[in-house]
Amino acid sequence: MRLTGTKPLVFLGFCLAGTQAAALTINPTSSGPDLTNAILGSGITVDDASINYVGEDGQAGFFSNGLSADIGIDSGILMTSGKAENAVGPNTSDSITTAWGTSGDATLDDLVVGATEDANVLEFDFESAGGDLFFDYVFASDEYNEFVNSTFNDVFAFTVDGVNIATLGPDDDAVSINNVNCGNPFGSADNFCDSYNNNDLNDGGGSLNVEYDGLTDVFTASILGLEPGTHTMKLAIADRGDSAYDSGVFIKGGSFSDKPETPETPGVKVPEPGTLSLIGLGLAGLGVTRRRSVRRS
Repeated sequence: MRLTGTKPLVFLGFCLAGTQAAALTINPTSSGPDLTNAILGSGITVDDASINYVGEDGQAGFFSNGLSADIGIDSGILMTSGKAENAVGPNTSDSITTAWGTSGDATLDDLVVGATEDANVLEFDFESAGGDLFFDYVFASDEYNEFVNSTFNDVFAFTVDGVNIATLGPDDDAVSINNVNCGNPFGSADNFCDSYNNNDLNDGGGSLNVEYDGLTDVFTASILGLEPGTHTMKLAIADRGDSAYDSGVFIKGGSFSDKPETPETPGVKVPEPGTLSLIGLGLAGLGVTRRRSVRRS
């Protein structure tokens, strides 16, 4: 089995002057089978009886008009640590929050060596006809940019048979707020800055038609050379540190395949793939005191 990481697939830094952008559309659902079917592509077979979903009503859903909303993926599913409908832009809040008061996830707890909460999880068994697996995603968060390099980083993970996929670059950097950013203060550092899209109202952002304060380019998570037979996929995201400030992962519809997808927008970037490792959004901390005023909904 050859383990690969995450490749930046599409650069989102494009704007069409004078064009009226369509609003992102979110249709919430708590149906594990429907969410799974929405991302299922060619060469992959899922055992329907194995599908397990964990989350509150409204925590996940289907999205469309993603290209018009500057996400880089036109349609698919959205999993969040808050409320999926809160992703609809424009950005009007620096601190959007839905605190469900629900438990976290043990896999995510292990990754960040700490307690998580408000977990949203989709898990299922699958077989790959070609022995490989690819899917495209965008990570977004309202914790950008003020909590870059802090302990207040939400966590998400994509695991295959308990091993996490989706790293960035030859050094296996985790896709995270602390690893994909332009520094804190904004513009003070280059941590895969060319793969980050600023939407923070306090840092000259707000032009992207989505609520989150920042989001990555479209990345491809992949694993090659799976042994024949059944494997377990787990997609999970949760709050870490506290329940404030929401994060979400947009996963491209139909991209869960045994072959890579064709980009939906121009500007493909393909650096050297990293090896497979965890995705943790809370690995670095500077003891920052978190601002407590949040918009709750």
